[in-house]
Order: sequence, then structure tokens, then C-alpha cells
Amino acid sequence: MNADKKIIIFLCFCLALGKNFFSESKTVVLGGKTGWPELSFKDGVTFGRGRFGYQAVELSTNARSVTDGTDLLLDFEKDGGEKEIFSDKRGNYTVQSNSLLSSPKSVMGHHSALSRGNGKGLVLKGNERSVFGRQGGTGSWTIEFWLCPAIAENGERVFEWHSSRIVNDYVLFQMIEASFFNNRMQWNFTNVFDGMPDNKGEVTLLSYSALIPNKWSHHEISYDEESGLLECKIDSKVEALKYITEGGREGKTIYQPVLGEVAPISIAPAYTGCVDDFRILSRVTDSSEPRNLVYDKYKVDGGRFESLPIMTSPGSVVDSVQIVDNVPPQTEIRYYVRGGDNFYNWNESEPKWVRVQNGQEIAGVKGRYMQVAADLFPDGAGRNTPSVTEIKINYTEVPPPTAPFSVRARPGDGMVDLSWSYSVDENAGGYYIFYGNRPGEYLGTDADQGPSPIKVDNITSFRLTGLKNGAIYYFAVSTYSKEESQISGSLSNEAYARPGR
Repeated sequence: MNADKKIIIFLCFCLALGKNFFSESKTVVLGGKTGWPELSFKDGVTFGRGRFGYQAVELSTNARSVTDGTDLLLDFEKDGGEKEIFSDKRGNYTVQSNSLLSSPKSVMGHHSALSRGNGKGLVLKGNERSVFGRQGGTGSWTIEFWLCPAIAENGERVFEWHSSRIVNDYVLFQMIEASFFNNRMQWNFTNVFDGMPDNKGEVTLLSYSALIPNKWSHHEISYDEESGLLECKIDSKVEALKYITEGGREGKTIYQPVLGEVAPISIAPAYTGCVDDFRILSRVTDSSEPRNLVYDKYKVDGGRFESLPIMTSPGSVVDSVQIVDNVPPQTEIRYYVRGGDNFYNWNESEPKWVRVQNGQEIAGVKGRYMQVAADLFPDGAGRNTPSVTEIKINYTEVPPPTAPFSVRARPGDGMVDLSWSYSVDENAGGYYIFYGNRPGEYLGTDADQGPSPIKVDNITSFRLTGLKNGAIYYFAVSTYSKEESQISGSLSNEAYARPGR
């Protein structure tokens, strides 16, 4: 038996099995050793460290962000570059001096500020738009931050503002200070509230909860100009409060805070430990933040990411996904894929997302483009996050069908009759006829049937009319797939003819 007959028998055997012998399995990898590419959509997620030390997608911590009411925000993250770690994200305060260090020990985000108690901390000066950058009344405000003290010794100070104010030609010393007293947080205000006669203008709020070394706690002090309420909270629980009013009772004359000479604020001026997400608001609460979410490390409603559309070839079929992830108890990750031929028309719901499982076979997802998405959910307490280290997308790329073995051209009066052999490819759905006036350049427009290329059915001959007598034409034929006409293979051998009477 000669070689040609063996090839024909082998091809017939493949056709009998109903398979495309020339299909090719391929894989696209997101993450892993090479890291994650740019994502088309990212909400509530960030990049961290996953399995094997590789970069992974995980939930963002419930960190503060700049809103309309933000006066100062220090998140101590490195996203903006090394020089911007200790900068005010709001832009109202500038750094005058700094002895704090960046620390990976954080409660929100990936970094916090570390104070060793051997400097002046972080000294900031506010501009005229800021609470501490102008003289006069402050209105309502909130100061909040996370603390993780190393020892919590008496006298340690985590915030201070010192200034002076002239009243009736008399200079009054002013102070706002947060310090430790008997392992508790104490807030002191001196001559801050205008006209207050009690205690020589001094107000002190002392928490009843003790601070525990090496444990994160959230601290908040706020003043409400509508009621005169000064309130101290730790981990969302009210620790101490006073009405800065006549007689210290609600509904009486309110003594409003008034600041004198503009002076800088100092964060962790005499403190040993970590500080995270230090923020000042120009109001009591931020309405954009639900109170039941404020102190969870991760938002309980989770986050989502979507990859950019991945281009393969027309007709590609997604077979499965192989995932390397980490899913702690009570957390969850849900994966999705979708595919289509033109991603410019895609939206949130079309093409439809198909829920997939790690390693399981996928049905009904195909096209020139594919996309992967995942929803990540923390545990119910918002303390743990899952992470995705790598996603391998396994797909089958169907090569374009083979071209006809030979093409013949017979000229006539203003026309050419073309004929060719059938493609031996089982996936052949029809043919494209290319024509033009130069070898290898098929840019013809003369034929009555239309410009090159002309799409025809699964036939083996075709007549082109409307051609110019005396002009030479070159022809080639390609085969397109019965699955998708956009899948077109290589060109056949070239034939030529010169129409004439």
C-alpha cells in the first residue's frame, strides 16, 4: 500500500470517529509565577501574597478612603511610591517632619506606621481648608485611628495639638491631647471650647476599657456642634462622653470649639507601637460608611474581579479551569467564565457568565475571546479572606480548515470559470474566492458578484462575471469552517486567466 492511500485511510478513520484530528489543546495562565496582569474590573479586591509566595488576588481590607467629609487621611500604604507613604491622601496637610517607619504589621491594607518612641512622630501642618489649619470655630469633627501599642505605658502620647488664643487681651494656652493613663485612653482638651467656665476650661474623657499590648483597637473621638456632645469610643463602644454645654446637660447653651493660632498636629509624638488608618473628618460620622461594617477587617459583602478579554481564535472552546487558591473555613470563592466573538459589545450580563468549578468540564463557552471572573467572600466575622494565586484556562483551538488541493481557471468573454477540489477537512463549511490583477494581491473589485473575497457555499465551481476582457486575473481559494465562517484557512495554490471574446 502506497503512502497516499495510507494517508487517505487515516483521514477517513478520523472522520469516522467524528473528531477533528487537527484540534489543538492550549492553556492561558493568569497569575502564578509571572504574576497577575491588568484586570478589567476590580471591586473590593487587591493584590497580596498567596500560595508558594506568589502574587494573589484577595479581598481589600475595610480601609478608609477619601470622601467629601475627609479632612485628613493617612493610610500608610506604599501604592503611591516610597515618598508618599506618610502623605495626606486628602492633600490638606503637608509633612513638616517624620520619625515614623513603615511596618507590614497592619490591620487595614498592607502597611501601618511604626513609632519607636524615639522621635517627634509625624508632624503635619494643615492648609486653610483643614480643621487644624485655620483660626476660629471648627464645627463638628471626628478623629479616628487604629492602635497596636507595644507596652501602653503611662504618659505615652498618640496625638497632640498645642497652640494659644487671645481672649480679652489675655493669652490662653490651648491643647488637645490623646495619651495613656493607667492603661486607658485619655483625651484632654484645654481652653478649646469657647466661653466654658467649668474646670478652668479643661475637659477630660477617660476610657473604661484597658488597652492591651500587641492588640489592635479602633479609637474615635467626635464633637457634634448641634448638640455639644463630645464622645469617645473604642471598637465602636462608647467609653466616655460629655455635653460641652452650660451645666453639662443636653439642650443647654453649647460651648463651641474655637482654635487660636495655626499650629501643627503631631501623630505618635511619644508612643511605641503601630498606628493605622489615621483620619480626621469635618463631621461627626461619614454617612457613606454603614456603621456595622466600619470595624470588620473585610467587608462581609466581599469583592469581585474580572480579567481582560483574552483573545484566542474564532471558534475556540473553553474546556476547563485549573485553580490554585486558598479558601479558609467559612470563606468562599465563586468562579465564572464567558466567551464570544466581539468583546466590544459585551456588558455586565451579556454574554452570560457561566459558573464553573475547579477542574470540571465546561460546556457551552466558546468564541474568539474568553473572560474569567471571581467573587470572593470573607467569613461571617469579616476576619479572613480567601485568595486566588493562579487560574489556568484550558481551551481547544480549532485550526482553520485546509484549503482545496488545486484550483483551475478557464477564461471566457468577460468571465472566468473557477473549479477546485473539495477540502479534505471535515470541518469545511464553504469557500472564499480571492481575486486581483497582480500575483498574490487579491484586491479585485470588478466582478459582478462583489469585491474580493467572495463567499460561496460548499461547492467546487463558480463563475465570476463582469471581468474586463484582456486583463489578467489571479485567483486563490480558502476554506471556512462550518462552525464559524470567520474561521478561514490558508490560501490554495494560485491560478490565473485572461478573459476575452
